[in-house]
Amino acid sequence: MLVGMAKILTIEDDALTAREIVTELANNGNEVESVGNGREGLERALTGAYDAITLDRMLPEVDGLTLVTELRRAGIDTPVLMISALSDVDARVRGLRAGGDDYLTKPFAPDEMAARVEVLLRRRRAAAPETHLAVDDLDLDLMTRSAKRRGAELELLPIEFRLLEFLMRNSGQVLTRSMIFESVWGYTFDPGTNVIDVHIARLRRKVDPDGLPPLIHTVRGRGYCIGGTI
Repeated sequence: MLVGMAKILTIEDDALTAREIVTELANNGNEVESVGNGREGLERALTGAYDAITLDRMLPEVDGLTLVTELRRAGIDTPVLMISALSDVDARVRGLRAGGDDYLTKPFAPDEMAARVEVLLRRRRAAAPETHLAVDDLDLDLMTRSAKRRGAELELLPIEFRLLEFLMRNSGQVLTRSMIFESVWGYTFDPGTNVIDVHIARLRRKVDPDGLPPLIHTVRGRGYCIGGTI
């Protein structure tokens, strides 16, 4: 599977079908857990610990429609592939409206099922907000607004954090003073100011202390760059 290993929950009461699903998904490099009834499936799904769920429509204790409805009501947005022997249009519509992301009818080809799960995983990862940036051994956590180099915390002022974030989002590219000023400060660049050079110098002292290979580079006559080969 091109999107890499994912943790998937299979909720299916038919042992043979469950085995086919688990085998196919595991063969594609995923970690798969399987449960055979809706109540246990709902309990596990509500943890939000899975990247995707395959869900049988007809289940003992809690049926698939109720399960996915409860998931969405609880704010769990894990993508769900509903699988059912009910193939009519109304059944598919009800499954999707209840909160399913895709609907596959039985009998199905295991490789098609795996491909549909792969699509759901790709959509989820493409839509996920970026929370972390890394350039070599420099890490920026956008959620906690913290930065580390080789595990050591960097004490950055808010403007330094924004400056470093802009550099890292464009790592390997030469950024002109005008680009930096307008993106980080939000104003039209004044060629007469040295504010960028001052802040870059301060940031460099924190990011590139003595003894570590420098990450922030000055490109004479052009601007600044982080990472890459200058």
